[in-house]
Amino acid sequence: MDIDTALKEAMEIDGALGVSLVDYGSGMSLGSLGGGKYLDLEIASAGNTEVVRAKMRTLESLGMQETIDDILITLGRQYHLIRLVRGQAASGLFIYLALDKTKANLALARHHLKRIEGELTI
Repeated sequence: MDIDTALKEAMEIDGALGVSLVDYGSGMSLGSLGGGKYLDLEIASAGNTEVVRAKMRTLESLGMQETIDDILITLGRQYHLIRLVRGQAASGLFIYLALDKTKANLALARHHLKRIEGELTI
């Protein structure tokens, strides 16, 4: 699936507030949907780039030969999911999804995001 289709499918996840596909090398978003007055996806994408980089540095410092599947940030009213994209063509990318806690099912959201990430072609 292409970027636009992936973003549209992510926004169909219950409770989705906004989604973006981000290059964590540059911090630039390759595309986004949703967001709004209280969720600036450009700022969130750049900020979450730092989260991914920090976790990767930590794994390297610990000598762990692990890969990150996803990162969950839990806020008072939201979940923020960061799903790293696998595959050589998409190396260095992650999907960032913000969810409304009152409307989202976190397990299902993670499941759907994993499926979207697996079908994404760049």
